[in-house]
Amino acid sequence: MAEENPSRSGPGAGGGNAADASPATDAKTPEKTASAYTYKGKPPKRRRILILAVVAVVLLIGGFFLWRYLSSYESTDDAQADVHLSPVSARVGGYVIKVNCEDNQWVEKGTVLVEIDPKDYEVAMAQAQANLDSAEATAQSLNITVPITSVNTTSQLRSTASDVSNAGAGIAAAQKQLSAAHSQVVQAEANDVKVQDDLARYKLLVDKKEVAAQVYDQALAAARSSTAAVSAAHDNEAAAEEFVKQAESKLATAAANHQYAETGPQQVSSTRSKAQAAIADVEEKRALLEQAQLNLSYTKIVAPVSGEVNKTVVVGLNVVPGQQLLTVVPLDEVWVTANFKETQLRHMKVGQKAELHIDSSGKTLKGHVDSIGGATGPLFSLLPPENATGNYVKIVQRIPVKIVLEPGENKDRDLRPGMNVVPDVYLQ
Repeated sequence: MAEENPSRSGPGAGGGNAADASPATDAKTPEKTASAYTYKGKPPKRRRILILAVVAVVLLIGGFFLWRYLSSYESTDDAQADVHLSPVSARVGGYVIKVNCEDNQWVEKGTVLVEIDPKDYEVAMAQAQANLDSAEATAQSLNITVPITSVNTTSQLRSTASDVSNAGAGIAAAQKQLSAAHSQVVQAEANDVKVQDDLARYKLLVDKKEVAAQVYDQALAAARSSTAAVSAAHDNEAAAEEFVKQAESKLATAAANHQYAETGPQQVSSTRSKAQAAIADVEEKRALLEQAQLNLSYTKIVAPVSGEVNKTVVVGLNVVPGQQLLTVVPLDEVWVTANFKETQLRHMKVGQKAELHIDSSGKTLKGHVDSIGGATGPLFSLLPPENATGNYVKIVQRIPVKIVLEPGENKDRDLRPGMNVVPDVYLQ
């Protein structure tokens, strides 16, 4: 048994060991393989920490750049495109005879849009021209009259002064003649007294026949001649007195003419004033002519700017001055009004670049900040808020910021007034 056992156990053991060893080895091999796979699938702790650190650094760097990017601009969706609409009104009244544009038609600055019947204004201009010609002729004649009047006045003044002097000399001469005539009267009367006395004496002597009758006749003739001489002397004296009166009348006339001539400077001044008034009348008539020409030109209503037309006028409409006929929308001058919150304006300045995202077309246009509003929007409203009354609730206010487009950005005119825009203003 002992041998058998060894003999069974020997080879059996040997065989059994070999057989048993092989399954045992095979059983351990999968475990080692699984253990090896498990070791490769799970990285070491140090490696996991390194990976987590790298991820954290990447996230921090990405977050930092994201924060830098998000803080580098301000954006708002409370923004619209704006423009100054150009209303076109009639400056004169009249009947519309022609409309040269259609709704939404693009027109250039200076294009004739509406024409008003010009006949009444042509007649008014012709009348104004005639009035101006008449006023110019009157002014020209008065301007010529001024120097003539001045020369005539000077000559007349000298002439009348000479007449006064001559009249005075005439009076002196006439008075001398009167004095001489009076002396002749006195002499003639004295001679006549002597001759009459001689005649009386000769009469007595003739009656007594103491002298010849011829002597008496001579005395009688001398007496008669003396009487005639006295009468002639009286006549000469009367004539001299008349000459004196005539000379005095001439002096009075010459003095009156001289006094009138002395008003010559005032007459020249009056004539000069009339000439100046005529010149002023010419200027007035010229101004009326210019106004008539302007009114005639206003019958052609032109576009004040380039843009699209929105009209309310038709042919046959009778318009009055100041009546709005069209509106021109200058699409080349569009800007954006962005209402940013007051907290967004901390680093915003004029001149900063901006990108404008148009909702309608999805395009992005470039621009820059032109100006920042001087007050919040509610202050410009009809009824601004009164925070001193009632319960106060703090509300973040918005301030309008004007953003203008860079040249050529809106050349296709896709951005139109009233459209919604999302602006991004870059603060760096």
